[in-house]
Amino acid sequence: MRGDSRLSRMLHVLIHLERGGRPMTSEMIGQMLNTNPVVVRRTMAGLREQGYVQSEKGHGGGWTLARPLNEITLLDVYVALDRPEMFCLVPSSDHAECLVEIAVNSALEDARREAEALLLRRFATIRLSDVAGDFERRMSERFAAKSAPDDPA
Repeated sequence: MRGDSRLSRMLHVLIHLERGGRPMTSEMIGQMLNTNPVVVRRTMAGLREQGYVQSEKGHGGGWTLARPLNEITLLDVYVALDRPEMFCLVPSSDHAECLVEIAVNSALEDARREAEALLLRRFATIRLSDVAGDFERRMSERFAAKSAPDDPA
């Protein structure tokens, strides 16, 4: 099963929208994500429906944030994307009447539900402004490291 990167990709886009200060077209976002603009529009639609982004057509149009990053959590974006699968573990169904398989599937499903609930609770505490702040910190550290004079000692 292939992983679903929509959540991380849309978080990436939202932070770029905030930092860019101007609308980004689906073509620009598609180029940034190395994907088709149609995929961008389809994926961004859920974010627009929830009021996190807006789009304008025509010259100078494109996608913009409709709310500040400090009002959007990872959980908000996850839900707007129709709750993509978090884990790719699936129960076996080769021997549906086998009591061992039933017990194994039950244990795995219980653990998956607990892990998902924990992750969703954590998502609710992380604002996109927190992620953007971490990015800014990393950029400052990288810039400081590159501009620091070499120590001849």
